[in-house]
Amino acid sequence: MIYSVDVQVTAPVYDTEVTDRVADAIVAIFPGADPEFAHGELTATVHDLEHFSELLYRQQILDTARDIFFENRRGDTFSFQLKKAAAFEGVVNFVVDEPGELGAITVRVRVEDPDVEEYIDHVAPPTEEGEPIDT
Repeated sequence: MIYSVDVQVTAPVYDTEVTDRVADAIVAIFPGADPEFAHGELTATVHDLEHFSELLYRQQILDTARDIFFENRRGDTFSFQLKKAAAFEGVVNFVVDEPGELGAITVRVRVEDPDVEEYIDHVAPPTEEGEPIDT
């Protein structure tokens, strides 16, 4: 199936940070991203979450991801935040409370086709005893 999604990625860059390192953190999680710096933040757009989904499988955090995606779903979009330091290492670590002093990488996913629920099922399928189940 072909999915039509727009993924907006933004991250503040503070004076204490190196812009290229924050850009590297974004690219580590979203390899197709080409972050651009303006007004104290990096922004990028990608059109799939395939690598991100692979990381969720590898880290065995599909259930956590699903919970966060559905909790932050609004209409045809869902959003989430990632910790910058973990992302730099290629690790998905969701921000659950406060983003911390460095801020967070904010991701907003707008799904055009199919619907949001079906796309979430594709990126982070439901599991049973930790194993993905066919829906």
